[in-house]
Amino acid sequence: MNLFTKIVLGFVFPLSVFAHGPTPQKADESIAIQAPVEKVWAIIKQFDGLDKWHPDVKNSTGEGKNESGSVRTITLNNDEQFSEELDFYSEQDHLYKYRLKKDNTVALPISSHTTSIQIKQGENANTSVVSIKSRFYRGDTGNTPSNALNDDAAVKAMTTFFKNELSGLQQKVAH
Repeated sequence: MNLFTKIVLGFVFPLSVFAHGPTPQKADESIAIQAPVEKVWAIIKQFDGLDKWHPDVKNSTGEGKNESGSVRTITLNNDEQFSEELDFYSEQDHLYKYRLKKDNTVALPISSHTTSIQIKQGENANTSVVSIKSRFYRGDTGNTPSNALNDDAAVKAMTTFFKNELSGLQQKVAH
């Protein structure tokens, strides 16, 4: 494209037309826990029981079901809430997948997420590896988000949330 064409296009189409929205971000955290898979799974398998082991969660309520479509409402220690919906659950694979149903960018500076948590056997029968993988978008999906709702804020918040979750799980297993 020559300079004249670029100038003409700049007047006809403002630069904002060429801007694009947010790109998906990722958080991927894991931890090895000195306990058999079954012991760790017994703690985390109830989808709406996150408050039993996550130190940032004051309350987690739901339908008491581990079925696709089940919803849990998470209340953080600062009383902010958001809801997540279970998409997939496998007792055999020690795995479930869920997504954000109702966001709250004050609670977490994201606009959506899909997340999976899975437990696999580690080096031996007495070691479990718990992995959390998430894909999400920043809280403000516009082209010029504030620092509180940009990609960096979203990645930092989700990474911290998952690290605290895994640390809390490790502590729960130890007691």
